[in-house]
Amino acid sequence: MAAPEKSGGLLGWLDARFPVSRLWRDHLANYYVPKNLNIWYIFGSLAVLVLVNQLLTGIWLTMSYRPSPEEAFASIEHIMRDVEWGWLIRYLHTTGASALFIVVYLHMFKGLLYGSYKAPRELVWVFGMALYLMLMAEAFMGYLLPWGQMSYWGAQVITSFFSAVPGIGPGLAEWVRGDYVVSGATLNRFFALHVIALPLVILGLVVLHIVALHEVGSNNPDGIEINALKDDAGKPVDGIPFHPYYTVKDLVGVAIFLFVFCGVVFYFPEGGGFFIEQPNFAPADPLNTPDHIAPVWYFTPFYAILRGVNFSLLGLDARFLGVVFMGGAIAALFVLPWLDRSPVRSMRYKGWMSKLMLAVFIVSFVALGVLGVLPSTPVRTRLAQLFTVLYFAYFLLMPLYTRLEKTRPVPKRVTG
Repeated sequence: MAAPEKSGGLLGWLDARFPVSRLWRDHLANYYVPKNLNIWYIFGSLAVLVLVNQLLTGIWLTMSYRPSPEEAFASIEHIMRDVEWGWLIRYLHTTGASALFIVVYLHMFKGLLYGSYKAPRELVWVFGMALYLMLMAEAFMGYLLPWGQMSYWGAQVITSFFSAVPGIGPGLAEWVRGDYVVSGATLNRFFALHVIALPLVILGLVVLHIVALHEVGSNNPDGIEINALKDDAGKPVDGIPFHPYYTVKDLVGVAIFLFVFCGVVFYFPEGGGFFIEQPNFAPADPLNTPDHIAPVWYFTPFYAILRGVNFSLLGLDARFLGVVFMGGAIAALFVLPWLDRSPVRSMRYKGWMSKLMLAVFIVSFVALGVLGVLPSTPVRTRLAQLFTVLYFAYFLLMPLYTRLEKTRPVPKRVTG
């Protein structure tokens, strides 16, 4: 094979000191992806787009925000009313938070649908789940910063769950808050974590996720490894370069997404109380508890699981068991690659049991999300317990039903 031709001028100078051309070739121009990727594969690119929006708008917001109990809420009002285009920057950030979780959840669903977590992509999935966990932490830290009623009391409720840990609970909760209750110390440390520490971790995980993906190659709706069949030039027969084919295709999806996103920002920025809750338009008052405290919608499935555990077991109280179940609901996603024993990846070729269980999982997740928004009643608690059982059944029974079910033959070439 002939050595690659060296570039001259500025590009040649850069290439001699930094692998610009090699990065372009390895990760774009010569990175081959399956030619049958469908619309479900656009959400990874959209997640990167929205994450960039969150980083840029977050930087602008910090220029006018003051992280103290006396000034935090007023500084948000100052941004909305007095800072030039401040209202737009804030709405881009608040709407972007919900948009980010929407595209991340759809991206995760694609992985479940087509088996993108199965070998050799276990590490891609684990990095993705770690990224999801850090995004949840980032969103929770940022949720306190407006210092409104729901921000304050939501943080108070969530941080109090740490006190349920046997033995070290009270000290752990105090350490997380930096005080006996949510206070200025909590606000300052959450601000530092939200704007500095967690974004660095998130960016690092994004890089690891993409590098791991490009090392093993992208999955596809058929779950076929395109690198198994190559032409005389060593290129996958069923693959095409990511650039320009999928970069152009992604731009179409980006344009459609931006139309919808901007429509929400300009005409529906509060999301009917789901993006910005009504109590958050009032400053935090430690002496006045809202009638109903609930987290933002993207946390509500796990909140419903936590709230649905109202019983003690083996000497452990309900609050601690709720925290364990909530943590287990997230931890189960990490071990998914080792639970699935099916010989095929894609849901296209799995049996009816896998399809039924995935449908049950999605219904239970959505139902828990709805129940987590609503005030608790005895009937809703029972429903939350039922859907929690169905949620965990998807994972706990997976080694059994994926091994027993009859699968369809997988074609040797991608089918489009």
